[in-house]
Amino acid sequence: MTDLWLAASIALILPFALAAFAIWRGPIAGRLAAVQLASVIAVLLLVAMDFAFDQPAAIDIALSLALLSLPGTLLYALFEERWL
Repeated sequence: MTDLWLAASIALILPFALAAFAIWRGPIAGRLAAVQLASVIAVLLLVAMDFAFDQPAAIDIALSLALLSLPGTLLYALFEERWL
């Protein structure tokens, strides 16, 4: 069963890389959407890795990221607005 979770976590790396590239090179509205997408994929990736490596305490990191992703995106939007 852990091989399935490991395969799922490896499969999530490509969408995360595409979202990171969109954050780096996209237009500003696309960057904001890509930040949210990257945070959702990162939470899913952390949960899949948590089950793959059988570390139940590591799910706290994913929950913390899920709670902090929206304020982080809002701060990113404020930063982009200020410097444009």
